[in-house]
This record gives sequence, structure tokens and C-alpha cells, in this order.
Amino acid sequence: MVTATAWEGLVDAVDAFCEGIAFTPTETRQLFDAAQALGLPVKLHADQLSDLDGAAIAAEYGGLSADHLEYTNATAVARMAAAGTVAVLLPAAFYCLRETKLPPIDAFRRHGVAMAVASDLNPGTSPILSLRLAMNQACTLFRLTPEEAIRGATVHAAKALGLAGRKGRIAAGHDADLAVWNVGSPAELCYWIGGPGPIALFAAGARLY
Repeated sequence: MVTATAWEGLVDAVDAFCEGIAFTPTETRQLFDAAQALGLPVKLHADQLSDLDGAAIAAEYGGLSADHLEYTNATAVARMAAAGTVAVLLPAAFYCLRETKLPPIDAFRRHGVAMAVASDLNPGTSPILSLRLAMNQACTLFRLTPEEAIRGATVHAAKALGLAGRKGRIAAGHDADLAVWNVGSPAELCYWIGGPGPIALFAAGARLY
């Protein structure tokens, strides 16, 4: 399937879920070997329910990101730092499953691992429709600072998608994809639970509303 879809130009990255209820570490490596043979970057949902060294496997293959990471061990954090693999935090899945094991946030900070924040929107374990709510949860549940959460949803999220040179920043040479909010400070984007949406939205420089 990876080969067929890659030939059709339908693949920008190959992802898997390495867990006791999903792909084994051996199966994950087989998939990633196939992806690398085709020149495709990899990502991995890893260490959500147990420590199968998934984050270390993602780093081993130079993965763009490893997601969830509640059970990631200290050695794997260091390997992620060395590989430049982004830690994608998914607090809504943590909330919906009523998990209690927190990702190693302090270790990510110590090692300089970029932390992205995402929704993990799916009907099974994370039926969340608001990235801002995920940012709030990252601050409330995972103790990120508002600045960390905002960077996580912008610049670090772009890096996790392999789009660091185009997205995630307001800078010359980047795509002008902008949301304008009526707030007194950026931290309010993480503070309010619910509330109105942006007052203006731009995609590639064109105003949508």
C-alpha cells in the first residue's frame, strides 16, 4: 500500500501506532524500512499506553515526530533530541481516556525537544473540534506555559509536519495563513474555554472572512 500510494503522489509522510493493541516494534520497523526505501519521512504514535520504546524507534528513523508519549523513557527523550524529532502532545486523548500518566514534559524541556500541541481529532479517543481547547488542556493538564502551548500549535506543529520553512511563523517567505483574534494578550488563546472564534482568517494571503 505504501509503495502504490507513494507512486501516485498521495503520501507526504508514513505514520503508525506502535502499541500493544496496534503495531509491534518489529512491524513498525518493517513499515518504516519501506517508507525510507521510497524516500518518505516517518511519524509515530508512540508510548501512549505502555513503553515499547516507540519514541526511540521514531528517533532511530529520523522521524518528524512522535505523538502521545505518556510512557516515553529518559533514554528515548535524549534520542529524540539528537534526531530533532518533535514531541507532539495530545492532551485531549489523555483527557478522554482519563489517563493519569503524564508525558515527561520536564525531560523534554531539559533536552530541548520541541513540543507541538495537536488535537488528535478522531471519533474513538479524541472527539475534539477545537485546537484552542487542546492548547488550554496542554496548559491545564500537562502544565505547559501559554507561550509553550502557542509555539506548540504554530512553529513546532509546522516542524512536526515537515513544513518548518513554510508554515508556523509570521515571517518573510512563509505562507500568509493567519488567524486574527480579538484578545488583549496571546496567553488568552490558552486561557478561555470556548468563546468566539477569530475575527479574520487569511489563507495564502487571501482573506476568507
